Amino acid sequence: MTWEPQHEGLQQIITILRESQSPDTQTQRAVQMKLEELNQYPDFNNYLIYVLTKLKSEDEPTRSLSGLILKNNIRTHGNTLQSEIVEYIKNECLRAVGDPSPLIRATVGILITTIASKGGLTNWQQLLPSLCEMLDSQDYNICEGAFGALQKICEDSTDALDSAALNRPLNVMIPKFLQFFTHTSPKIRSHAIACINQFIVNRTQALMLHIDTFIENLFHLSTDEDHEVRKNVCRGLVMLLEVRMDRLIPHMNQIIEYMLLRTQDQDESVALEASEFWLTLAEQTICKEVLTPHLPRLAPVLVRGMRYSEIDIILLKGDVEEDEMVPDREEDIRPRFHKSRTHTVKSGEENGGDPDDDDDDDCGLDDDNSLSEWNLRKCSAAALDVLANVFRDECLPIVLPILKETLSHPEWEIKESGILALGAIAEGCMSGMITHLPDLIPYLITSLSDKKALVRSITCWTLSRYAHWVVNQPHERYLKQLMEELLKRILDSNKRVQEAACSAFATLEEEACTELVPYLSFILETLVFAFSKYQHKNLLILYDAVGTLADSVGHHLNKPEYIDILMPPLIQKWNMLKDDDKDLFPLLECLSSIATALQSGFLPYCEPVYNRCISLIQQTINQDMVNNLNSGQYEQPDKERMIVALDLLSGLAEGLDGHIELLVANSNIMTLLFQCMQDVMPEVRQSSFALLGDLTKACFQHVAPCMQDFFPILGQNLNPDFISVCNNATWAIGEICMKLGENTRSFIPLVLSKLIIIINRPNTPKTLLENTAITIGRLGYVCPVEVAPYLQEFVRQWCTSLRHIRDNDEKDSAFRGMCHMITVNPVGVVPDFIFFCDAIASWANPPTDLHQMIQKILLGFKTQVGVENWRSFVDQFPANLSERLVTMYEI
Repeated sequence: MTWEPQHEGLQQIITILRESQSPDTQTQRAVQMKLEELNQYPDFNNYLIYVLTKLKSEDEPTRSLSGLILKNNIRTHGNTLQSEIVEYIKNECLRAVGDPSPLIRATVGILITTIASKGGLTNWQQLLPSLCEMLDSQDYNICEGAFGALQKICEDSTDALDSAALNRPLNVMIPKFLQFFTHTSPKIRSHAIACINQFIVNRTQALMLHIDTFIENLFHLSTDEDHEVRKNVCRGLVMLLEVRMDRLIPHMNQIIEYMLLRTQDQDESVALEASEFWLTLAEQTICKEVLTPHLPRLAPVLVRGMRYSEIDIILLKGDVEEDEMVPDREEDIRPRFHKSRTHTVKSGEENGGDPDDDDDDDCGLDDDNSLSEWNLRKCSAAALDVLANVFRDECLPIVLPILKETLSHPEWEIKESGILALGAIAEGCMSGMITHLPDLIPYLITSLSDKKALVRSITCWTLSRYAHWVVNQPHERYLKQLMEELLKRILDSNKRVQEAACSAFATLEEEACTELVPYLSFILETLVFAFSKYQHKNLLILYDAVGTLADSVGHHLNKPEYIDILMPPLIQKWNMLKDDDKDLFPLLECLSSIATALQSGFLPYCEPVYNRCISLIQQTINQDMVNNLNSGQYEQPDKERMIVALDLLSGLAEGLDGHIELLVANSNIMTLLFQCMQDVMPEVRQSSFALLGDLTKACFQHVAPCMQDFFPILGQNLNPDFISVCNNATWAIGEICMKLGENTRSFIPLVLSKLIIIINRPNTPKTLLENTAITIGRLGYVCPVEVAPYLQEFVRQWCTSLRHIRDNDEKDSAFRGMCHMITVNPVGVVPDFIFFCDAIASWANPPTDLHQMIQKILLGFKTQVGVENWRSFVDQFPANLSERLVTMYEI
């Protein structure tokens, strides 16, 4: 296709391109409108490629911009462009790959990749052969331009390049790339490694055939003078460590030596890539064995890497000590994600909480969130953290002298990195640190008053890592002082310190729980004062701290003097916020925790809160329906507000119990719940089932009439692929059947077989297993005749799932159900009777009548099998189980 531009058309487009570089927003808007107009003309795209590739008289930024606008057009309208225009653009791109200007070459590369990923490589058959041929060009610009484009294609189309549809081009490309590892130009060497690196993680066959040559060539380039080459060498080795450790083991000593050197590279981007090596190595089983000899040299390097660089301090405004009056910029406020309610059973183990609880606090570096990208400081701290978890106390003889030196250093940057390191080793080295904590905790509490804000903020985090130990010492020793100092930091004049103190205090609340009750009025007064002091961003974190306090102290918060301090400022915020204000979410979450804790104390506030939640759910459903009816012409509603509203209603139902009955009676909550339970979004269903269970407990008379509609939906959601949805649906079924009693009979076919599948499924999370076992037990309690015939299908798993649960009402009803089922079908439990014995031994103190039921079953079995058989059966038990059964059940 030969195409020539019209002179005036070209002038018009150049004018627009120049104007679009204007900083004036008015001009920008006008340009945007003109561009949309011009998109109506098919050959507008011909003009754009012409300016990019042929109009050498124009300046480079304008030509490059022309290419970027064309890239966006292809991305948006690529499928509707006439084929001859697309062909013209493709040909011009290939001709311009070797443009003398690096900026134009890079823009052409981006354009080629966009066309290739939009239309598919199969629709541009000559692209890869042409680019590979250009690699052999004697003209540096052509070779470099082709490599730049190939690198982008390798990043964007990794899988396609290894597909049969394209005749597996990697079989040719990978050996070709390897030839360029020794090229005279560092830029070309760097491209060659970067291209191959793309195929390591997928273990691409074409690369695996040449893996030894690749590793050999990487070693050859390890001392390259160019920092981009060194960076790509490090990146390649880190990925190989994950996927082809077998090939690296013979050279592991040299690789570690090399990475130690590179972790101290003058170029920070190289040092960062090298630091990733220690994170990856820590996950490998051979880590301890291969790293032990090098640890004395590695530890000081990592602690040095934790220092703030000069550029970090500038970006963090680290020299600004007081900024509490400076309003936050909206773009600095990270999106928050609400964690929907999940019903969990209280386990008898130390950490029997929710397995989905991700307690990863980003190695104390949330204080750096204006540097939210990964940097050397964060990576070094994370590496020390994971290595402390590998070496445990064995690394303390190496780390403690480093800490001693850094913590007493006069330069604040060095002292600060020492405090960060002290926090990083807390989890891995806790047992060995205990003897040093009586000296270190007072030192840290004093550091909370350091004159440097960045020292105060990291100290908050490090103290939170040792909160568990502090709480277990006599209060007068550390807890009281730590709490007072942290509360002062919550009112710090520096926003970063406020944020770190709020987060640390929330951790302390979770650890201390009711130990904080004596100090409640002091805590509440501080937190409430912070409400009037905080800027936007920290206000959201403060809500979390208040909600966590309510979760931690529970009903102890229900005192008129505490309610009078806490509620007025929260209700004031509540009244100020509009329904579509994002800040309503964290406030709703906070109120949910408070409503559950205050119980009847929340009654004066419950009606407006309840009605607003109903309104938020109704609005979201209406918007969703309008959007669905008009096939997505309207903006999608933000379903998070519906989820948070459902969870707050759950909090009200749990806290107010029967007091919520009147509110439920006067609202359409059951209709709304019916719709929410069928929402396409799993999180909406998850929260709906939590609310259904809570309403069942609080006011079943309003839930009962809906059973014909609700039960089939509950059955459909017993799908363990959606763990939290399945978990809450299972729990709700258990609560409902306890209220329905024998009327559950007609619904059992909808749910029982699915629950039996879940309890027998391998790798089912602990929480879901426990809830499933309890619900099966409860179904057996209300309808033993219907459930008992299936006993043999689930009894072993049932017993092992419930042996760790603390004595509580849920465990009680489940075990009664099991006793009823065994009475109906004693044969069903015979093959697994030892598991039943083990499960009943897990009770600390069963209620008298349950104790008698269990005893009766044991005696029945003993009588049936005869004393001799019983004795030989009991002899198979572990000694402690036999003793426990004798003591508890006199059998």
